[in-house]
Amino acid sequence: MPGTEFLQAPIYQTSPVDCPVDSPDFYNTVVEFEFRGTPFDLLDHTQAIEFKLGRTPAPERNAPRVIDVDILYVGDEQLDAGLLVLPHPRLTARRFVLQPLADIRPDLILPADHVSIGEHLKHLDSEESPLVIVQANW
Repeated sequence: MPGTEFLQAPIYQTSPVDCPVDSPDFYNTVVEFEFRGTPFDLLDHTQAIEFKLGRTPAPERNAPRVIDVDILYVGDEQLDAGLLVLPHPRLTARRFVLQPLADIRPDLILPADHVSIGEHLKHLDSEESPLVIVQANW
C-alpha cells in the first residue's frame, strides 16, 4: 500500500534446525509491517501466500518446503489458539529468527517478556551454525 511503513531485515542463509537428515539450507528474514485486521485475518493472508507460492503439506515435521511464513508477534497480542500462538512460541530459542528480528527491532520486548530481542540474542544458547547474509537490502 502506498505510504505503508515496514521494516525488513537482511536475508540470511541458514542451516536446517530440527529438520530431516540431508535437508538443504534455508533462507530466512523478518519483515514488520502495519496490518489492519485480526491476527486470524493475518493468518489467512499468510496461508494464502504460502498456497499461491506452491506450499503443500509436508510429509514430516520441519521438512523442506517452498515457503514458510510465520507470524512472530502482533503488537501486544497474546494468544494460544492451536494454529496460531502469539508471540511465536519458539521465537526466542532460534538464532535464524532472533538475528533478523534483532537487526530491525533489537529493543523490542514481547508481551509477557522482560528481556529485549537483542538481549535474547546476546544470551542465546544454541548450536545453530552462524548465519550468512545473502542479501542485505532487498
